[in-house]
Amino acid sequence: MAKQAGIIKLKGTIDDLSFYKTVDGHLARAKGGIDKNKILNDPAFQRTRENNSEFGAAGKGGKLIRTSVRHLMQNAKDRRVVSRLTKELLAIIKTDPLNPRGKRTIQDGNLEVIEGFDFNSNAPLSTTLYVGYTTNFNRTSGEVTANLEAFSPTIRIAAPTGTTHFKLSLGAAEIDFVNMQFVFSAADTGVLPYTAPELPANTLTAPLSPDSDLPVLQVIGVEFYQMVNGEYYSLKNGANNALAIVSLDTV
Repeated sequence: MAKQAGIIKLKGTIDDLSFYKTVDGHLARAKGGIDKNKILNDPAFQRTRENNSEFGAAGKGGKLIRTSVRHLMQNAKDRRVVSRLTKELLAIIKTDPLNPRGKRTIQDGNLEVIEGFDFNSNAPLSTTLYVGYTTNFNRTSGEVTANLEAFSPTIRIAAPTGTTHFKLSLGAAEIDFVNMQFVFSAADTGVLPYTAPELPANTLTAPLSPDSDLPVLQVIGVEFYQMVNGEYYSLKNGANNALAIVSLDTV
């Protein structure tokens, strides 16, 4: 793989060279590779087929998770969130003790591996939010709660320069990796002023399906705003917003 260094950046194919653009810049690579039919049928590529199958499952699972929390993630993500989440889910697939290689699944793996995943690696929740909180999921009632301690925003939240307001959010999703479906619910504090006075303790509640037998994902997020002429604007297009998976409950 080579990087294009000229003034004119190419896209497309010329002879045996392919030119394309990525987040790392304009790249070029030579055509090549093994015939597709050989990979699909040759016994020598059995391991390759198994790896491709599990990588595909990780990719689909990652898309399902991102879609389920899109309401909160759309303003709290980095450019590599897709590949980073796929990597985490592939690691989960490899912990599946029930199915043979190539058929291992996310739902049969150790889902707790994903706890702590930040959708925006440029603004980890652990270095943004210092407010004490606990989360709880009542599988019988379907309620997910986040109990926030009383706190002073300027002391307990590391906000970027220019912040005038902020919002804390709780998101919860039932994830059905088999049928590729989800149920999502969210609650938030509303937009609050980023000032020194202490705010009272608060409880956020996100209702889900009672007695669900699906894994339940819980996320906590922080969004920053700047008020201009009475309007709230997402600060720096959400570059400093944080969102992380704080718990994943299984049956």
